[in-house]
Amino acid sequence: MRTGKFTAQLSIVLCLAASAACAQQKVALDNYYNHEFSQKTGKPYHYLWDDEADSGFSQFGELFKEQGAEILTLDAGPEESSLKEVSVYIIVDPDTPAETKEPNYMTDKAATVIARWVKKGGVLLLMGNDKNNAEFDHFNLLAAKFGMRFNKELLHPVEGRQFDMGAFVDLPDHPLFTDVKKIYMKEVASLTCSGKAKPVLTGNGKTIIAECRHGKGYVLAVGDPWIYNEYIGHRLLPEDFENMQAARNLAILLLSNGKAN
Repeated sequence: MRTGKFTAQLSIVLCLAASAACAQQKVALDNYYNHEFSQKTGKPYHYLWDDEADSGFSQFGELFKEQGAEILTLDAGPEESSLKEVSVYIIVDPDTPAETKEPNYMTDKAATVIARWVKKGGVLLLMGNDKNNAEFDHFNLLAAKFGMRFNKELLHPVEGRQFDMGAFVDLPDHPLFTDVKKIYMKEVASLTCSGKAKPVLTGNGKTIIAECRHGKGYVLAVGDPWIYNEYIGHRLLPEDFENMQAARNLAILLLSNGKAN
């Protein structure tokens, strides 16, 4: 249950302070492990900054820019040189063979590069998907560096537009959920935590969001890319869902744990 209450004035002060700390940071979104192509346009799409359709992250990207950060896309595997100037690195929904003819799988070498970058102060956001729409065997090579594992499950199925089937209302007292009472996630994977990894959000005994401090850095893992354009606002979601505010909180949380380069 929530134990803290935040006034509107306090939230404004916190946001202003966070914006000052977040300015000049670079947020890199992966387009290597998630590299799907639209059958209509032949161009990369799905959870990308420049995808303005329901499938995209364009509105999520705007929330980072709202905080003064710069957003960019990495279309190659991670290297120390490519991550050097990046404060936040986001990997979402790694491809399966059904989605991409020749998927780029996570390797232990790449996972080691990323983990070393996090240890030095990088902020990493990992977003999975349900077992039918994301590759986990290789992705977990990276998650395991932080005591996390994405499980091959499909939780919170939703029938049609019965949105309350995907509702989470028992939200913890955590910066991700400041001024948020209800969010929507459907068809998610769970996470298993060990070591320093700790659950952030649970549902029916399953961990849906987890976090970990790793050296000077921070890692957040979520069992779904739940704030893509289709479900970040109220085009479809009823007004009582607050995914947009949670997404804004997420951007602030990530940036406040990062540092300008």
